[in-house]
Amino acid sequence: MRIAASMFVGLAALLHVYIFWMESVGWTRPEVWKRFGVADQASADVTRPMAYNQGFYNLFLGLGAALGLVLWWAGRDTAGQTLALFCAGSMVAAAAVLITTGRSYLRAALSQGTLPLIGFVLTLLA
Repeated sequence: MRIAASMFVGLAALLHVYIFWMESVGWTRPEVWKRFGVADQASADVTRPMAYNQGFYNLFLGLGAALGLVLWWAGRDTAGQTLALFCAGSMVAAAAVLITTGRSYLRAALSQGTLPLIGFVLTLLA
């Protein structure tokens, strides 16, 4: 169970690092801002500071989940599992909040929340 939990939490961490890249580094590229439903380049430029900040939230969650896994596998079971659970749970909670913003965000919320949800449950069972 520990291996499966680690795989899902690890994949969730990688996904959130990728989301960081999209929001904080690649935001002004049309292929990126279109994915987020931004209407045009001018709107992407206006929302860039918000996306930049939001991207770092995703980076910190991804790094926290990865650190939790490192601690867990290094024998610091309680600290590692706690950190992994907190970060994965925060990712799931953020996905749940995204759903409340409208039905058009359901796919994004499922993409962002499924891996950490599975990882969270498996970590609890490990």
